[in-house]
Amino acid sequence: MAGVPHWAVFLTVVCTIVAYSMSMSRSQASEIKAIRESARERIKKLQDEVVDLRGHLAHPTTSGEKKFAQVKELSASEKKRILVTGGAGFVGSNLVDSLMADGHRVTVLDNFFTGRMENIIHWVGHPNFHLVEHDVVDKISLVMDQIYHLASPASPPHYMYHPMQTIRSNTEGTINMLEIGKFSRARVLFTSTSEVYGDPMEHPQKETYWGHVNPIGPRACYDEAKRLGETIMYSYEKMGVEVRVVRIFNTFGPRMHPNDGRVVSNFIIQALQNKPISIYGNGKQTRSFQFVDDLVRGLRMVMDGNISSPVNIGNPDEYTMEEFAVLIKELTNSTSEIRHLKSSTDDPTHRKPDITKAETLLGWKPTVAVRQV
Repeated sequence: MAGVPHWAVFLTVVCTIVAYSMSMSRSQASEIKAIRESARERIKKLQDEVVDLRGHLAHPTTSGEKKFAQVKELSASEKKRILVTGGAGFVGSNLVDSLMADGHRVTVLDNFFTGRMENIIHWVGHPNFHLVEHDVVDKISLVMDQIYHLASPASPPHYMYHPMQTIRSNTEGTINMLEIGKFSRARVLFTSTSEVYGDPMEHPQKETYWGHVNPIGPRACYDEAKRLGETIMYSYEKMGVEVRVVRIFNTFGPRMHPNDGRVVSNFIIQALQNKPISIYGNGKQTRSFQFVDDLVRGLRMVMDGNISSPVNIGNPDEYTMEEFAVLIKELTNSTSEIRHLKSSTDDPTHRKPDITKAETLLGWKPTVAVRQV
């Protein structure tokens, strides 16, 4: 290489090395992608085999064989792997019943912080059912087709007494579920809440309303955690994860814990015991109540639909707290008196969903009124 400047030789060598490295990087990236795809499929297959084996082992073969509710028979292509976090809770367990009845493979992930085993015990041992006792704030590796993320304390006494558990379930827990969704290409539904609207200046509340929330009040750990949970969902949507968000309004029905501190259970327990029915404040604040079956139907329609933006699911049938207390007295034939106590801090004055979006885009609307139950 006589006559060639040293710097030119050096530059040629560097360019050769860089070109080779880039070629290797592209090759390695392709190999890594292929390995990930293969691993994803193998994990899915292994999960199916584990669930089948677990169901086989759990099924008694004697005359005392456990009887399960009837479930649909689906083909392998129709049967989805569905994860329900908080699946042992009030809403979660009713959702699990619906999914199991339709023949899907359902995995419940719950740490039993507020959920109860008795809510799901009737499915334990079924070959399509898998229970994982786990906290959503801790990472876990699973492969799913759909993820319903419900895990969170939801009643005021629970989330006010456990603010950090509430915040972490809706933030770190949401991230962990989205990471599963990202890896396994699963659609993820986050159960948000009407509490994201705070004490609303708009009535009824549309999904476009940004809310009126006190970020440092006693309810903030729940309200703001859910608002941040929605932000996290749409941040992952930009990374390619399919997301769904449902803003749930007040719900009642089977498996509500009698001591969870929600207005429906409070009023009913007090009325049945003929104790004073406690109303906080003047009783003019309003709430709207939906039956849990309507909510479950709405959750599934949102999950399977094409709407990625938030959707209100609730019943616009609105009552003042005073009206609702009188109704509960009538329905239970109670002799309870109505007692007014000091109003709660940041208690919303009005709560009523505008469900135009769910009605027009999904064809969903509530079918059960409070008086019908």
